[in-house]
Amino acid sequence: MRILVLGRTGYLGRHVVAHLRGLPDTHLPEAGRSSTGAGADLRVDLAADSPDRLAKTLAEAAPDAVINCAGATGGDAVTLAEVNARGPAALCAALRQAAPRARLVHLGSAAEYGPGEPGTKVTETAATRPLGPYGATKLAGTAAVTASGLDAVVLRVGNPVGPGAPPTGLPGRVAALLREAGAATATGTGTGTGTMLRLGDLSAYRDFVDVRDVARAAVLAVTATGPLPAVLNIGGGEAVRVRDLVQMLARRAGFGGRIEEDTGAAGGSARSAAVSWQCSDITAAGEALGWRPSYTLEESLAALWAHGGAGTGDTDAPGRDATGTEGDHAP
Repeated sequence: MRILVLGRTGYLGRHVVAHLRGLPDTHLPEAGRSSTGAGADLRVDLAADSPDRLAKTLAEAAPDAVINCAGATGGDAVTLAEVNARGPAALCAALRQAAPRARLVHLGSAAEYGPGEPGTKVTETAATRPLGPYGATKLAGTAAVTASGLDAVVLRVGNPVGPGAPPTGLPGRVAALLREAGAATATGTGTGTGTMLRLGDLSAYRDFVDVRDVARAAVLAVTATGPLPAVLNIGGGEAVRVRDLVQMLARRAGFGGRIEEDTGAAGGSARSAAVSWQCSDITAAGEALGWRPSYTLEESLAALWAHGGAGTGDTDAPGRDATGTEGDHAP
């Protein structure tokens, strides 16, 4: 089976590729924004390539399936629209020309739902009311995929966490700050228990899911027999207060200082868009894919800390997370 992973150098993409390499009789053509970089054989830029050019590349790759992990989590509205909305639309147009029978697995985001009702888990049929450009452009990408007529499924990912989490998302950013605080204490430039971390408002609730579980869901979706639902939620299935996650990570780091919140700030991410509660109902993913999260949040944070903070948002291009901290829209 030939599976083309787009955005393979980003956070989620790297884990998806790692999972796919464990499958027998699977070939993974390499594609990237530069055909001369990172060992890529094929040049693909969803934000800029015309559908005809993409179709020629796809014809050369001859995939049985495509997993699209490419996306932008930061930047201005134009960048977000180019990558998150225009990109999937162009990909679908190219697939219809070059590989109409290939399965497409597209990574969407729980940010597409917008604000949730406290205490309620959203299903795939819930209204979509994104409040910011990130969620809106991700929703536009989902619309392009679900209306394409292809054998396609969108995985609406919650907030990924785990090994390699980039500093562009809350867990990776907090881990980096904790490492800096620990290094300052070790070198005598910090004050130990007097060290303070200043963060934004941490009162929101988010649905965190291990990056390895997201990758496993993508692999299950791309190898499943028969048609799949148009959209499937992929999350932890539980709402966690962001403050609790930060405290758990601080304990894991042995941090003895203080954590100060600026409750008047909107948080550290524009993607938060004043959404105080998000939690996904993951029942449909269990029924369609036999998938459930296999890692607890404690295990995910332990893996994040043990990884050493080496994660990057995207080695392909600044401002484009080639895979995904796609669902990571916590403050």
